[in-house]
Parts: sequence; structure tokens; C-alpha cells
Amino acid sequence: MHSPLSAYKETSIKTASQGRLIVMLYEEAVRQLEQGADILDTKQTSRYDEVNRSITKAQAIIAELMSSLDMQAGGDIASHLMNLYIYFNQTLLEANVDKDSDKVRQIARFMDELREAWAIIENQVTSNRALPRTAINIAG
Repeated sequence: MHSPLSAYKETSIKTASQGRLIVMLYEEAVRQLEQGADILDTKQTSRYDEVNRSITKAQAIIAELMSSLDMQAGGDIASHLMNLYIYFNQTLLEANVDKDSDKVRQIARFMDELREAWAIIENQVTSNRALPRTAINIAG
């Protein structure tokens, strides 16, 4: 049986727009990376499996973002995002091997900046959809 919170989360994902889903993916990746970096900062080697899980989850999200890119329709933007995602995954791989919280936090900051940009875009798209479609007579 699902808890009310789980049901709410599931419904919010199923009903979210594509832009909102992208923002949600970024949010979760940033959350995972910050969690992993926080654990690394404690220097508790017994918790490195948690760090690995957090970084691996973030990499899976990045892979999902990569697969969602439309390279033909997206043009240069999609190409640049793909290059960023490749860089993010490579840096996270190195950070996971080296247990380097600075690298993890760097990627978290980059992803948070992208999340902010996508949130602005999503808000603009949502606002434009909410505008009435009737013509406005500015002549009086």
C-alpha cells in the first residue's frame, strides 16, 4: 500500500509537463550530489557505499537527460548540453573514484544553474499557456 506522500509524488510526476519533469530531474540530481558530498566531507569511509549510490543515481539522471535530448531539433543547444552532460558524468566518475567532494559539489553547482534556467523557461511556458487567447483591441 502506498503512503499518501508516495501517491502524491507519483501523481505529480505523472501529471507534470515535460519542462517540469526536466526541472525535477535536475533537482533530484543536485540533491543526490549534495548528499554524497556531505558524506564525503565527514571522512567516514564506512559510508562510501552511500556516496557511490548518490553519485550513481545522479549519473543515471544525467543519462536520462542525455537520452531526452533531441539533437536534430535542439541544434547547438542540444549539442552543448550533451557536451556538458558528458563532462558531468566524466567528472563524477573521477570524483567517485577519488572520493573528491569538491568535484561533486562543482557538478552540483553546474546542475543547479541549469535547473534554474529550466525553471525560468518552464515558468515562461506555463505563463504563456495561461494567457487568454482572445484578441485585445488596443485601438479602443
